[in-house]
Amino acid sequence: MQAHGVNPFLYVCQNCPTPCDHQSKLNYQFKTDLAFSEYFEQQIINRYQRHGFLAENTQQAGYPDIAVYHKNQHLIGFVEVKIQRRTFMTVQRLLPQADLCPSETVVLNLSDLIRYFKIAETTNMPLFIIWGVLSRPCFIPVHKIHYYYQDIKILKTIYQHYGDKRRFRRRSGKGDVVDGQHKGVVVNYHFSLIELIAGTPFLG
Repeated sequence: MQAHGVNPFLYVCQNCPTPCDHQSKLNYQFKTDLAFSEYFEQQIINRYQRHGFLAENTQQAGYPDIAVYHKNQHLIGFVEVKIQRRTFMTVQRLLPQADLCPSETVVLNLSDLIRYFKIAETTNMPLFIIWGVLSRPCFIPVHKIHYYYQDIKILKTIYQHYGDKRRFRRRSGKGDVVDGQHKGVVVNYHFSLIELIAGTPFLG
């Protein structure tokens, strides 16, 4: 399912100036991560508005983060924003059939992914997942942040091809429980940057 040709995201981890430790951080600060993601959601909204679109945080519970409209307020689709700060260093050992290496791996909550499949089908509206990857040398060696996205229909095709081979359940960690409720998502699904498109949905 991966693109043919040279993978531009292959990276020799042994040469990394800031190597990862191969260990799960086990300290998942839900509130901090939420605020961090919301900041980048606003950056994406601002980007759409600079290009003449209307965009706002989605009001429907369980829907993707952003609803995008033409100037005439006609809804043209939804965008979910995920920010990638760390890579999955042990992906080849833990998910050997996934066809992934650490430098290209991005992650999405499995529960979100399944829900977005259903939303796209019931609304019959375009729905995109966009990953913002921050300045780890393996992800993007020059720019501070870069965006990659894909249509949920393409992601569903990849999901159907690989099934559980790209599914991973992490251990619960500190910060997952907020006000007595376990809010941290522990079951994730993984994709490759070479399966995505550089840029922002609707803008190219």
